[in-house]
Amino acid sequence: MMEIKSAEFVISNTDVNKCPAHNLPEYAFIGRSNVGKSSLINMLTGRKGLAMTSATPGKTLLINHFLINKEWYLVDLPGYGYAKRGKSQQDQLTKIINDYILERPQLTSLFVLIDSRHEPQKIDLEFIEWLGENSVPFGIIFTKADKLGRGKLSDNVKQFLTTLEEQWEELPPHFITSSLDKTGRDDVLDYISSINKS
Repeated sequence: MMEIKSAEFVISNTDVNKCPAHNLPEYAFIGRSNVGKSSLINMLTGRKGLAMTSATPGKTLLINHFLINKEWYLVDLPGYGYAKRGKSQQDQLTKIINDYILERPQLTSLFVLIDSRHEPQKIDLEFIEWLGENSVPFGIIFTKADKLGRGKLSDNVKQFLTTLEEQWEELPPHFITSSLDKTGRDDVLDYISSINKS
């Protein structure tokens, strides 16, 4: 059982070349705008204001590095697919995300956050397909589990995984979380811990 003893903000930037130089594993979190990423990061680390939750979706344009237990980095990536951005900002964002995911040797696993309240969204499925094409190791975190009844939650998760099975022989690891009641916290941290030990 991983205990979070320390979580410190290290750096924000838009350029993968300026990310910290180190040889520790990095676990990056990404999802559509408003998927509950900041709340999840705060819940996982047990630090209320570590990642800033923004009232305006799609606000984060930065790669944010947090050093956890002085052993691994949690990386908060910009959200993708926020419709109100202009074309040049969308392109800039895509470049930031792609450069980090494809060029960062320290990236150990990417967590794709999916809002459990919705049926499978094309943008999420396309992003996951792109990860597959580029052989990026990733897991899926279904967020906002507390917003649904158990039956509907399990139906939505099943529907998403079934949709993925049309293209994937083997499904990625997945987790069901709620930032409100800490559902899934131990599962995600234990998964990170098991990779760190391997």
